[in-house]
Amino acid sequence: MDPTYNMQYSGDVPAAAAGGAALFAGGMFLFILLFVLIIYVLMAISLMKIANRTNTPNAWFAWIPILNLILMLQIANRPMWWLVFFLVPIINIVGIVLTFVIWVDIAKRLGKSAVFGILAALIPIIFMPYLAFSGSDTPTVQPAQ
Repeated sequence: MDPTYNMQYSGDVPAAAAGGAALFAGGMFLFILLFVLIIYVLMAISLMKIANRTNTPNAWFAWIPILNLILMLQIANRPMWWLVFFLVPIINIVGIVLTFVIWVDIAKRLGKSAVFGILAALIPIIFMPYLAFSGSDTPTVQPAQ
């Protein structure tokens, strides 16, 4: 059996086609980058607004990735050691369930029902801004503890 391969590749791509493909790929990259940036800004503004509405200090934590978890725990009045459930591999499976608990607590602090907290955990792009910018269903927002 001969271990050498004598197959010739004859797929010459014209320079214009290669340039067009590169331009298309670059354009798609920029489009996706812009889309992700818009979503990130929307989520950060929403979380910052929620922190301001609940009188939670350091609302600017919403803009920094790990600190926004800390901010959500502060808003929900949950202990900081819960952060372990989000950052440690294998244990972070529990963090998926705790995300729902945290968002239900946040929704209740804003005077909304638990359903809105569950929806905010499932579809944050719609329900985080809703929780941030809608009025509460109860007369007053509960103070931070």
